[in-house]
Amino acid sequence: MKTQYSTLLMAILMPLTYVQAQEISLTPPNAKAGECYARVVLPAQYEEVEEKVLVKEASEKIEILPAEYEDVEEEVVIVPETKSLEPVPATYEEVTETLEVKPALRTWKTSLKKKARPVSPLLLTAIESTGVNLKSAEPGDCYKEYFVPRKFKTIAEDVLVRNEHNETKIIEPTFEMVEKTIVIKPAGKKIVEVPAVYEDVEEKVLVEAEKTVWKKGQNPAQSVSGATGEIMCLVKIPAKYRTITKRVLKSPATTKVVEVPAETKVIKVKQLIADTQIENITQPALYETVEKTALESEARFDWVHADDKIDEEYTYTGHQICLTQEKAKTVELTKIVLNTPAHVEASIVPAKKKRITVKKLIAEAKEVKKPIPAEYKMMKKRKKLAATQIEWKRILCQTNMNKDVIAKIQNALNERGYSAGKADGVLGKGTRNALDKFQRENSLATGGITYETLGALKVVL
Repeated sequence: MKTQYSTLLMAILMPLTYVQAQEISLTPPNAKAGECYARVVLPAQYEEVEEKVLVKEASEKIEILPAEYEDVEEEVVIVPETKSLEPVPATYEEVTETLEVKPALRTWKTSLKKKARPVSPLLLTAIESTGVNLKSAEPGDCYKEYFVPRKFKTIAEDVLVRNEHNETKIIEPTFEMVEKTIVIKPAGKKIVEVPAVYEDVEEKVLVEAEKTVWKKGQNPAQSVSGATGEIMCLVKIPAKYRTITKRVLKSPATTKVVEVPAETKVIKVKQLIADTQIENITQPALYETVEKTALESEARFDWVHADDKIDEEYTYTGHQICLTQEKAKTVELTKIVLNTPAHVEASIVPAKKKRITVKKLIAEAKEVKKPIPAEYKMMKKRKKLAATQIEWKRILCQTNMNKDVIAKIQNALNERGYSAGKADGVLGKGTRNALDKFQRENSLATGGITYETLGALKVVL
């Protein structure tokens, strides 16, 4: 006779991992002849525990300690410190300077004679293009060719004979009598407490965590060869929550600062309108105009050295040039040079002071924060003690179950309010559903009619 328990073994093993399957024996341990067993699901075990939940956060209470003052004597300036200035005139000295008015010149001319004509730089370029190094020529060397005379110009140059300088004039300081406000008690700050602000908010608290349980399945999608157990499914049961109201700190207690004005007293003092000043009078520099002769354009040459041997194919032009040298011309000038510039020696005229009594701040106003502890509430929750398990349990089977036993089970279920239907000794769908519900609500193993279930129903075989 095939019952609903014929597919239980495969249905239970399919959701298990390989490691879990290895931990469950393939045959019931310590089984005796005539006994029947089935793999059954032992539901998870829970207990109710209390947990402390925060309903009001910790905060602070603020107390204000006022500022502290003491009377002290203080010096007040009646006449401010000034400067006294003494002018020291500049000193000068005469120096003699040699000024070159015409530089020493090396000149290429048609001969070594004093009145010989100069030649142009183009001639020198022409000579150098033939391979002659004119730059190494010494005065007295002569060459052949055309020339362009050197040009000079006379220029006027202003020569500094006395530098620009300053003459100083001392302007005495000026004063006026004015009223001066003296601080008798300095301005301070007053600290005012701003209390904390709270608001009530709702919060979802976890009462029972999400879990999974084994439930019977129906109508398999395909038949499994060799299946000997019923179909079992692992079902997720969502977590259970409870909504509580708690006070939350919206803004903490704080303080605000209020300005306390200073206390003052008016006295008459001298006020400096203009301090001692120096007025600088600029004396312009002096110049002397000197005429100079300057080279405007160099003579240009294209020439052949007179001592060189000339091939027969070259024709001598009859022009001869030689390198001459004229000494530089200088003049003596006397200049007036600034030795030490004009300056001022300063001395300090001390200020005049008067002693008065004022209040001095010795301790600022401050705030003292005292902690306010948080408030908690105890809440009951379900705590998981043991997870759902699968193990072998002794059950009624074809060899030790008959209609009388099933009828006893049906009567026992009906008496306890589990509708198993008519006690006809047939294990139908209504009886199976009532039996499963009784097992789950009494934390008994499900998946078969175990002896623990018979004991709970007080059914005697």
